[in-house]
Amino acid sequence: MCGKKTSGCAKIRGVAGAAAELRAQMKAIVLMAFCLSALCAGAYAKTPGEVEVGSQLREAPLYGFAGDYRKLSELRGRPLIINVWASWCGPCRAEMGSLERLARRYGGKKFNIIGVSTDDDARAAANFIASTRITFDNYLDKNLVLEHMLGADTIPLTVLVDAKGRVLGKFHGSREWDSPEALQLIGKAFRQKL
Repeated sequence: MCGKKTSGCAKIRGVAGAAAELRAQMKAIVLMAFCLSALCAGAYAKTPGEVEVGSQLREAPLYGFAGDYRKLSELRGRPLIINVWASWCGPCRAEMGSLERLARRYGGKKFNIIGVSTDDDARAAANFIASTRITFDNYLDKNLVLEHMLGADTIPLTVLVDAKGRVLGKFHGSREWDSPEALQLIGKAFRQKL
């Protein structure tokens, strides 16, 4: 009990209350700063030269595993699914079977599918393709041109491109690309009934 020194107790409680309020305000400011920095990082974290959704892909070299070479622009005229992967990437390996089934069902008829390996070791990528019996065309991104242009800061990355080379959508992470949901997504993007 404070007795006659009530005003002193009130001052102490007042100071303690003000300190607690100041701590709460500081926590709120720190939390807001953290959230703002996270939002800004997501909005601006792009790979060098990344082509945004809605923009046209630039020309890029495609180096085949059999020593063949072509240009990305040669694939225009039909919608295109580009899957960026690596042989050491577990989620990439997991979705490859669904991409193969999708390619066997629709590839070349409704749209084309290509894979782009970001492997440093071309032999590892070629061995993965051979061991999994992938039949759709795959290319090695020797100089990281496609990795940067497509925005593959994480893999797997699947990019949907219209027949004129415009990016319609980018999807990070593993998916079952032949599932009803994925077929609906692809059909809507390409304006096709699948």
